[in-house]
Amino acid sequence: MSEPEARCAATVRVVLPAHLKNLARVQGEVALRVGSERDAITRQAVLDALESAYPVLRGTIRDHVTGRRRAFVRFYACEQDLSNEPPDVPLPTAVARSRRAPVRPPAS
Repeated sequence: MSEPEARCAATVRVVLPAHLKNLARVQGEVALRVGSERDAITRQAVLDALESAYPVLRGTIRDHVTGRRRAFVRFYACEQDLSNEPPDVPLPTAVARSRRAPVRPPAS
């Protein structure tokens, strides 16, 4: 990543696609508290927080056993497609500043 990694506790806003919003019974974006002063904010940390707050989403975004992203789910942060990045790579600093970090299905 060209930006410095995010290294503080932050509220990350996640935009879910309609079918996952329905499943989680939420409207709009979801605000999640992610990370600590010692930990970088990663896609894995965001998904851990999301699945902890909304257990019904476990297994829908990533496989229960392998933890790998489901083929139909894409991850975007700061207008960058991060879907093929390793899950433990720090997200851009702007994510920690609470800009949107959408999770979207692929374009049809």
